Amino acid sequence: MDKQKYNNYPLAISQILGLIEANDIAIPEIQRPFVWRRSQVRDLMDSLYKGYPTGYIIIWKNPSVKLKNGTLSEGKKVLIDGQQRITALMTAIAGKSIIFDDYSEGRVKIAFDPVAALSEDPDAELFAVQTPAHLKGKRWIPDIAEIFKPDFSSFKFIHQYVADNPEMDEEQLHKVIESLKNLQHCNIGVIELDASLDINVVTDIFIRINSKGTSLSQGDFVMSKIAADEDHGGNTLRKVIDYFAHLCIDGTFYNKIKEKDASFVASGYLDKLEWLKDDKETVYDPTCDDVIRVAFMHRCKRAKLADLVALLSGRDFETREFKIEIVEDTYKELVAGVNNVINGYNFSQFMLAIRSAGFTSKKLVNSVMAIDFAYAIYLLLQESKEIPVEKIKSFVQRWYVLSVLTGRYSASPETAFAKDIRAIEENGVKATLKAIEDATLSDNFWDVQLDQNLSYASSINPTYQVFLAAQNFFKKDSLLSHIPVGELINLGGDIHHIFPKQYLVDNGFDRNAYNQVANYAYLDTPINIKIGKKSPNVYFKEAYDAIKNSEGLSFKTIKNEQEFLKNLEDNCIPSEILEMDYTNYKEFLAKRRAKMTALIKDYYYSL
Repeated sequence: MDKQKYNNYPLAISQILGLIEANDIAIPEIQRPFVWRRSQVRDLMDSLYKGYPTGYIIIWKNPSVKLKNGTLSEGKKVLIDGQQRITALMTAIAGKSIIFDDYSEGRVKIAFDPVAALSEDPDAELFAVQTPAHLKGKRWIPDIAEIFKPDFSSFKFIHQYVADNPEMDEEQLHKVIESLKNLQHCNIGVIELDASLDINVVTDIFIRINSKGTSLSQGDFVMSKIAADEDHGGNTLRKVIDYFAHLCIDGTFYNKIKEKDASFVASGYLDKLEWLKDDKETVYDPTCDDVIRVAFMHRCKRAKLADLVALLSGRDFETREFKIEIVEDTYKELVAGVNNVINGYNFSQFMLAIRSAGFTSKKLVNSVMAIDFAYAIYLLLQESKEIPVEKIKSFVQRWYVLSVLTGRYSASPETAFAKDIRAIEENGVKATLKAIEDATLSDNFWDVQLDQNLSYASSINPTYQVFLAAQNFFKKDSLLSHIPVGELINLGGDIHHIFPKQYLVDNGFDRNAYNQVANYAYLDTPINIKIGKKSPNVYFKEAYDAIKNSEGLSFKTIKNEQEFLKNLEDNCIPSEILEMDYTNYKEFLAKRRAKMTALIKDYYYSL
């Protein structure tokens, strides 16, 4: 039978807080900001006082690492589950300041009512989140943390409380205060994962046990691991990643960091993030996971985040030993990688490549993994000088579009990342891209696979998104107007049915038929309203005749027959549309798909 990989034992709250204070258990500064409601802290105190179970905490003993002088450094224990409960205990009982979900710093102060504690009413309110009323009144103990201070005098407190509340009996109050003080002796179950456990197993445990609350990922485990390592500056690095991701969404958060986090300001990192104050980018807003992944891939030439946890623990993949120099080297590379990712010039130039390829809206991005790898490619090329600077954008664009069209990083992305990184390490980006193109972009792919992809019924179909990017790239006009497709996409315009939905429904077509993406086009809303549920051979003929007869007020931006035919071509619509009704719908879809795939192919090789 295999050796048990964990120990299960109880620890008193005072012991747990003592181990954290002594840094024997590393609680990440912010695995996530404290997200519990203040009332949940109150409820935890109430449960402990009444002797209710409060669950387990899980810690992981980091592998011991070999120091450069040959001795072993004992692995530190890291809290990987139960942080919200432990943080609640630290602020309510130990009186420590914590970080809230708005990144402000402060305490949750819990008040206690000794009179209610003596009541026989099972619903009596013993604990409450402190309010000004608790501070003004004499009945409540406003902050229970005062009771747990080493210099707290029960004798003085009881004397004063009874003087303020004459109805209270000293002996009964003494029992209540002792019961309250005994909170620190309540046991909490501890599950300690053994250092010999495989990193992948520990990562999986972390994700599974946390999935009942806020959904967590491998990236969250990396963040937790980094945040707990003050020796190598991991606590600061965690903040850099976290703040960058937050600022990508909300640039105004910069001033809050400046006001609330003096130590981070002093680190110099805030200056590197200042460009995000005015950032308007919405196509790609990297999360913490994205930052870690891109930094790790382009600097450490690996893809699996479980490998990053192993390297941050000092693992030598060949000897299976854990060495301090590997920890140091990994942090060095990760810091360099993160600095590259958050660099304003790098990010803006990368996004210029993505946007100039036609992806100017978040609506056109369905694979963040593909963008992550494209950013890693951009940073690799910036550092390697493998190709001329002026050609980097083209390589990045083609890699990204190829990835989206082929679904390269849709299933098991880390495995695909790892495969491509190994190939790049051996052959370089240019040769690797050429090999992937030769292997995947066959005539069958362009003529058959893409045609099939465009037969699906979803506006977030990746192939259709690339088609729209292609229209945007070539500055094609939207259907029956001179308003560019890209403008309608960026302004939140709507996708409409070329064969109107209701028209097809009335003629017996189901959802999978009328919602095929080959039936989609961007139209200006007034034009769509005018079309209503008319058959294409009716409304296209109306538009065509009006334009030919110089009666273009109905479709006023298209002035002549030549512009009309070009508009059809811009939208990959066959000219036979003027004669088509529902009986020709399948024929229309086939002809339009062929034109759409031809445009996508032309677009790809134009990048």
